[in-house]
Amino acid sequence: MKEKHRKKRRDPYRLLLSAVMLFYFLGFFMLGIKDGNWESFLLSLVVPAIIFVGTAGIPKLFPADKLLLSLTNFLCALGVLVLYRLSPQRGLSQAFNYGVGVGCMVLCTLVVRYWRHWKWATPLMMGASFFLLMLPLAIGTEKNGAQSWISLGGMSMQPSEIVKLALALSVSYLLSRRRVVLSILFAGVCLLILMLQKDLGTALLYYGVTLILLYAATGNKPLIGAGLLGGAGAAVVGYQMFAHVKRRVAIWLDPWADPSGAGYQIVQSLIAMVNGGVWGVGLGLGNASVIPEYYNDFIFSVILHEFGLIFGLIVLCMYMFIVIRGSMIARRSRTVFHALLAIGCTGLLALQTFVIIGGNIKLIPLTGVTLPFISYGGTSMVSSLCVIGLLQGVASRNEAGVDEDRALAMQGGELE
Repeated sequence: MKEKHRKKRRDPYRLLLSAVMLFYFLGFFMLGIKDGNWESFLLSLVVPAIIFVGTAGIPKLFPADKLLLSLTNFLCALGVLVLYRLSPQRGLSQAFNYGVGVGCMVLCTLVVRYWRHWKWATPLMMGASFFLLMLPLAIGTEKNGAQSWISLGGMSMQPSEIVKLALALSVSYLLSRRRVVLSILFAGVCLLILMLQKDLGTALLYYGVTLILLYAATGNKPLIGAGLLGGAGAAVVGYQMFAHVKRRVAIWLDPWADPSGAGYQIVQSLIAMVNGGVWGVGLGLGNASVIPEYYNDFIFSVILHEFGLIFGLIVLCMYMFIVIRGSMIARRSRTVFHALLAIGCTGLLALQTFVIIGGNIKLIPLTGVTLPFISYGGTSMVSSLCVIGLLQGVASRNEAGVDEDRALAMQGGELE
């Protein structure tokens, strides 16, 4: 009994969880002291509670990857903290989105762990994907040059965030059944609709994930090479067709050509990151709210401004560890479908993180995608946590398989 208690105290995951909860408790508590706002003190209890449930509670329901849960919950809570510090209303809304997202993550985990009827579920997901992607063209509103949003009951949502889950599931299943042509056609139709929406950032994610899954399933290098050439051609066509794409490329090449107009946002973002320095200006002491899209496209610039370069690198390492962990889950998968699903989810998170952070630091032209787990938005938060739920579902299946093998081995030993 004492040995069991000693092992529990030394559990690195428990120590990591305690450190994360303490970090956010102090963060919100200090904001409460600074602003005298009772909501800050409330969040100093609510956010660590969500972290505890999302990290320590879920593994009690079914086998789960604790490190993946810890990293994901840290990033989600970071988004709530940064958003609340700059806009209390958005921060409270994001805290609610975070709680809903954890519930949806559990649901996705259970679906992957227990669902077996993907043969007839896949056509339904494909049909629903086409319907959801077409909605913005019929009743959607335009934002930042892309008509990819719809408003329902006073709330706005981006259907393509939901469809990316269906894309990962459907393409993974089709490729696991060697239906390569059908998977390419499905992804191609999705991309065509996104092009009609002028949502090239999301189209890039869909295209990249499809290529990753095709290579993982077939290993066909000529096919992937043709896909890369086709993607380059589509980028050129998109540049020629859409004025907002030309504008973004021009701003990327020289934002200082119009620092108070078209280049204002990227210029202010670069200034905020530089002013943050190595250690940051401090939580609650920055002025990154001068960036118009600080809560969405440029949330990483806000993190560098208030927390500094070192903390920003730590955040990048967390995303890298999530990708590594996802790759390990894929390698341990017991079926082709689950392996491809884990690869697709991991590739989706990796691509989305690279695209938005690369745009923030002026490595590539800025696109309209969000930073997973951190950027403001209910659809973005829920869909990102659902991706983790799909990964956790595969990890849970892997652990269940190990337990079955262990039980079979023990039975074999008794028979001998």
